[in-house]
Amino acid sequence: MKIGILGVGHLAGYLVPGLLREPAFELLLSPRNAEKARALSERHDLPVAPDAETLVRRSEVVLLAVHPAKAADAVEGLPWRAGQTLVSLCAGVPLDSLAAAQPAALARAMPITAASIGESPTSLWPDLPAARQVLAPLGPVIALPGEAAFETATVAAAAYGWLQGLIGALAEWETQAGLPPETARALIAQTTRAAAAIVQARPEASVEALTRDVCTPGGITELGLDHLERAEAFGPWREACDAVLARLEGGG
Repeated sequence: MKIGILGVGHLAGYLVPGLLREPAFELLLSPRNAEKARALSERHDLPVAPDAETLVRRSEVVLLAVHPAKAADAVEGLPWRAGQTLVSLCAGVPLDSLAAAQPAALARAMPITAASIGESPTSLWPDLPAARQVLAPLGPVIALPGEAAFETATVAAAAYGWLQGLIGALAEWETQAGLPPETARALIAQTTRAAAAIVQARPEASVEALTRDVCTPGGITELGLDHLERAEAFGPWREACDAVLARLEGGG
């Protein structure tokens, strides 16, 4: 499959290694940022299209990875065709604002930087077969039933960064308490992964029930969780989710 990447900024740098996990994919980079396109091309031995028109003509699927404010303009006046698929990776940009890309089929997706190692949970709407095929090497593809649900799911992409911040804060505490930095980082990262793994492995149990299960009465987990709840530590996380969703629903 021939895949064009329209926009080669920050996100594209993580998409390319993930996409290259599928040997059947032929990638073509856009020249929108000549310096970044050249660097990405040299790093992965990929061709750069002379212009956006050529990229669209040569591609079966185009991934739109420009700044959200530039998304609508980026698809204007290009030779889109029936049988082609445009997948927008631009947060907060509704599909109707990309109508200039029709008659190509349109979809939205939201990968995260873990796409580079095939671990991105990537939201997708609508669930177009070509889009799903392209996104599959990046990690699990999660189809959403509508655009409103897609916006809500996109908040999880932002939370990915917050969780990394939490890992950093806990690892820093462990280091200040005496652990070597590399040990603290590995311990907290793996503990976080373990917590996520058990939640995924036990879909029949609520997360609340799983949390209670590890809180032995009078134990250290209960002690810490009680402290966090008294401090209303989870409230700001919910407020951050509200703020992100409001931004997304306001157009990015």
